[in-house]
Amino acid sequence: MDATEDQETLALARSGDGEAFRRLTDPYRHELQVHCYRILGSVQDAEDLLQETLLAAWRGLAGFEGRASVRSWLYRIATNRCLNALRDSARRPQDRVAPPVEVPLPEPTRRRGEPTWLEPYPDVLLEELPDRTPGPEARYEMRESVSLAFLVALQQLPPRQRAVLVLRDVLGFRAAEVADMLDSTETAVASALRRARVTLAAEMPEADRDRAPLPDSPVERRIVEEFARAFERGDVDAVLDLLTDDVWLTMPPLPLEYQGHAAVGHFLSTIALRDRRRYVLVPTRANGQPAFGAYLRDPRTPILHAHGVLVLTLRGERVAAMTRFVDTGVLSRFGLPRSLRRGDVRPWG
Repeated sequence: MDATEDQETLALARSGDGEAFRRLTDPYRHELQVHCYRILGSVQDAEDLLQETLLAAWRGLAGFEGRASVRSWLYRIATNRCLNALRDSARRPQDRVAPPVEVPLPEPTRRRGEPTWLEPYPDVLLEELPDRTPGPEARYEMRESVSLAFLVALQQLPPRQRAVLVLRDVLGFRAAEVADMLDSTETAVASALRRARVTLAAEMPEADRDRAPLPDSPVERRIVEEFARAFERGDVDAVLDLLTDDVWLTMPPLPLEYQGHAAVGHFLSTIALRDRRRYVLVPTRANGQPAFGAYLRDPRTPILHAHGVLVLTLRGERVAAMTRFVDTGVLSRFGLPRSLRRGDVRPWG
């Protein structure tokens, strides 16, 4: 849509033309949803905030003077709606309760102060994003900016720093644009960005960036298949052979993290794969990474019960992190059911 068409469409939308409003905003729907997801960490919350953003934009068209682009205006609305949602959730912490665990868990390598409220994002939704080049000041590529490592690190930032870092370093908006979006000053934006970068650098070392094999490459497929076979057999030693020495195991939202072969091996043998528990892993993708819907076998029936989503972070030819999302409710986002029959899935061998 060129500038003239854009102005004509805007004029029609202001007159109450719903179809014109959709033409004006539809090109940005998917990227706005991902933006809300980055800040909030929840797919459902991101969808809700997207709808709030579009409703606010529809109601506020009369006040849109066109000094900024429609895209920047929508990002302003979406970002501030997200910050309001984070403030509201902070006031009502009882709304979010970490799920109970089945058995007492081993002492973790690291215990975070707060739960990590993060959900996996289905790759099928990422495929709907427009091929839009970030602004010239962006520091992260699309693939990295939706990775679990990046998002977990992002969740450690205060909300305003989180928003500034995403707007500046992921989307590449200029400092003046971000200051305008947040009703702030360029000096305050620069200060927030410096603090955010320090925290992110500590959470995401530079050496770990860009070291994963390409998605769906032969290397990635081989690692994923070997991991799935070993995990489905309940072979802890074979799983450990596929992990980096400094591998992390996390289970959002639980604030417990396990690092290294000894800690992860102990967790697998005493918790995940204890008492000859066996799983079926159904392949999918989340956050640009290989993932599985995990289903627990029931030896008394042919039914397989949902046991969350397991996402792998690869480094070179090894698995550097395993992230198990314990909420089975996220499976529906990946088109996966709550239960399966054994005959419905093919074992990895």
